Amino acid sequence: MAGMSYSATPPMAVISPQFCMGYPIDLVILRQLLSLSDGNFIANDVNGNNLFRTRRRILSFKDRHVLLDAAGNPLVTFQKKMLSAHGRWKVFRGESTEEKDLIFSVKKSSLFQIKTKLHVFMAPNTSEEFPDFRIEGSWFDRSCIIYDSNNVVVAQMHKRHTAQSILLGRDTFGVTVYSNVDYAFVVALIVILQEIHEEESRE
Repeated sequence: MAGMSYSATPPMAVISPQFCMGYPIDLVILRQLLSLSDGNFIANDVNGNNLFRTRRRILSFKDRHVLLDAAGNPLVTFQKKMLSAHGRWKVFRGESTEEKDLIFSVKKSSLFQIKTKLHVFMAPNTSEEFPDFRIEGSWFDRSCIIYDSNNVVVAQMHKRHTAQSILLGRDTFGVTVYSNVDYAFVVALIVILQEIHEEESRE
């Protein structure tokens, strides 16, 4: 696509610099379609090593999830803003939901949309005149692309469906995260992308 560029330098740390690598990283996302557990989202590397998983707060009166690292440590908490027309999700550090710990928020760019189009705002960007990142594409086709504010591609999804994964009730797809981009941040965006899609499917 004309005008697009790839990778980001210097390191783009949103959640932690430890998740910024000097080379592209391929992730495999596994989503249990009929999971009865408190979390159905897993991110592995291409060798099958677990990197992240989600935990859902089932008893919470708000829709809330926690992203855990491979050791089970909470990295960020996702919480949907109540009565938000644009389906806004807020992401906080650790297991906090206090505004002082807000890292970023995500919302749909418009109330009604056929293709996926989300805007991401870092906490200091209170005016929200321009998004810090945006997500565009098609969740159905698993072909969404994440751009930064300079139209640089920082990550993109691609299909990884197999007959076996469908029979096992799993939705499996790949994500390429480009050099020096926080891949925990990218996984967090994809979790929210999934939640917004599921919410739209229920409507």
